[in-house]
Amino acid sequence: MSGGRTRYVPALGLHSLTRFYDPVVAATTRERTFKARLVDQLAPRPGQRILDLACGTGTLARAIAEREPGVDLVGVDGDAEMLARARAKAPGLRFDVAMAQDLPYEDESFDAVVTSLFLHHLTRNAKRAALDEVARVLRRGGELHVADWGPPSDPLMAIAFTGIRLLDGFEPTRDNVRGELPAIIESAGLSGARERGHLRTMFGTLAFYSASWT
Repeated sequence: MSGGRTRYVPALGLHSLTRFYDPVVAATTRERTFKARLVDQLAPRPGQRILDLACGTGTLARAIAEREPGVDLVGVDGDAEMLARARAKAPGLRFDVAMAQDLPYEDESFDAVVTSLFLHHLTRNAKRAALDEVARVLRRGGELHVADWGPPSDPLMAIAFTGIRLLDGFEPTRDNVRGELPAIIESAGLSGARERGHLRTMFGTLAFYSASWT
């Protein structure tokens, strides 16, 4: 998915690199650790309907379903090639092709939305458009849970994050570096947006956020 309404950014920026996405993410982001922590934060419960926004190859969706088989889990992503990999990885789950700024779901149809390593790809306006859709599809009392790049926790993490900024763009990642994601989340109408912790990785500081729709 991307900053526009009609196009998306392929994994790692190029279609030709999609096949390398899973090993690169696993090797550079402490993926198993951060996704387990994000699932802990989500705390899925039986009967909940959960949307994995920009689900990519389905690693997080599969982890959620394994943690709580009683959830109704839907993954959505703008990249059909990534979703083909997700369906192969987690054949029992539902994956839909759609853009984050135009979700094909009814109002108030999910108890929770979770997303990882997505918002830093989007410009400020596109972040807001995607989060407006999150607010629309969340039921009252529903929650948003996010893992994404955050403000560097020290000078070494700031240097490490330069690689991500060169790959994904200095404008889209500016909000992350400045710690402005909670304010942007609340500008879409969600409340109580806050950082829940952070994690050092090879490419910078990953931050965990949550908010609710009240």
